[in-house]
Amino acid sequence: MFDYTKMPHRSILMIDARSFYASAHCALLGLDPRAAHLAVVGDPERSGSIVLAASIALKRDFGVSNVSRFFELPKDPRIQIVKAQMGKYIETSTKLTKILNQFAPYDSIFQYSIDEAWVDITGTEKLFGDKWTVARLIKDKIWKELTIPVAIGMGPNMLMAKLCLDIEAKKASENIAEWRYEELPDRLWPVPIKKMWGIGSRMERNLHRIGIRTVGHLANYDVNLLEKRFGIIGVQLYNHSWGIDLSEVKPNYDVAHKSYGNGITLLRDYSKPSEIKIVIQELCDEVTRRARKDGLMGKTIGLGIGYSDGVISGGGFSRSVSIDTPTYFEDEVYRICLQLFERYYEPGHDVRTVYVCLSNVCSDREVQLDFFSFRSRERKRNLSMAIDDIRERFGTTAILKASSYLDGGIAIERSRKIGGHYG
Repeated sequence: MFDYTKMPHRSILMIDARSFYASAHCALLGLDPRAAHLAVVGDPERSGSIVLAASIALKRDFGVSNVSRFFELPKDPRIQIVKAQMGKYIETSTKLTKILNQFAPYDSIFQYSIDEAWVDITGTEKLFGDKWTVARLIKDKIWKELTIPVAIGMGPNMLMAKLCLDIEAKKASENIAEWRYEELPDRLWPVPIKKMWGIGSRMERNLHRIGIRTVGHLANYDVNLLEKRFGIIGVQLYNHSWGIDLSEVKPNYDVAHKSYGNGITLLRDYSKPSEIKIVIQELCDEVTRRARKDGLMGKTIGLGIGYSDGVISGGGFSRSVSIDTPTYFEDEVYRICLQLFERYYEPGHDVRTVYVCLSNVCSDREVQLDFFSFRSRERKRNLSMAIDDIRERFGTTAILKASSYLDGGIAIERSRKIGGHYG
């Protein structure tokens, strides 16, 4: 169906640090992450806290997954429970990236997450050898310097390197594997559709309804029918089933924001609307502060509320509203979120998750000012920027609203965390 001679044929590596948080913590303690039974827990003082990472041995010997809860861990003296140290994990991730930079320039590295990165080593053969040699060198160097085990998938483009990593490399004896275009019918097509990168549970159900249960079914489906049913996403999924991806490995530090969002899963059920509104206001404060820092304003404001009894049923709502004049002021975003909350919230439901989003952004220098409100908005901007500067210098809790000190406030607790977990 595709002329692969016209497709990219680069040497792309996808590196994944296996059970990263657990492996990094084992390294801090001088333990072998392949043998230690260690679980990294967000907050060991709460029985319902999530297991952020289980070591390789803990997964293998006890069947523990990263989505387990603390209270679900087996009561075995061999299992060591540790509290997350996000600051240390970020330091380790930075060191790992620096090792990758020894084999490729920074503009050929794309950091996908704290524990995964694509590396384009095309053209380095005369320096380090072929892709298999480089993959082994990287794997050995990361282990020698950081004591972090990694898996590496290789392919002619970013997509195939990622698929190779997830489907084969993590299970390979050497934890290294390579995929080529001509091998896809044997290696990719038999795979259940849910294991295809980019397909979530909802899309999986939609594809099952039309008889697509494997990647091979998708590859041999009529692309015109897929486009008619799913739009451009259907065409993209079809292309992916054939290994087609024209993306280039580029660093992501200069990617412009298209939206700003902050959400939280609360430590307890919130039943009082007054407390829920405090959380909404504090999230609005975080979102707008980030937008102001980048000099961007948004025209679309969104609010998501998840009920505590909706973990399975999906109870709650997610709504958005577009306004005429873009904003990055907390009070204006909060006012819209409050309207959405009062309109769509169903009284009597306990709330467990809250999400606020500011999207449809543009530069604050491109906004048409209102003659009658210009001066008041300028004063508001100067005040907000002054508060931002104080928080930048002395911490996010240097200036807080009085409501943040009430029982429903989350700002103080969030300030102690990195990426939602204790540093």
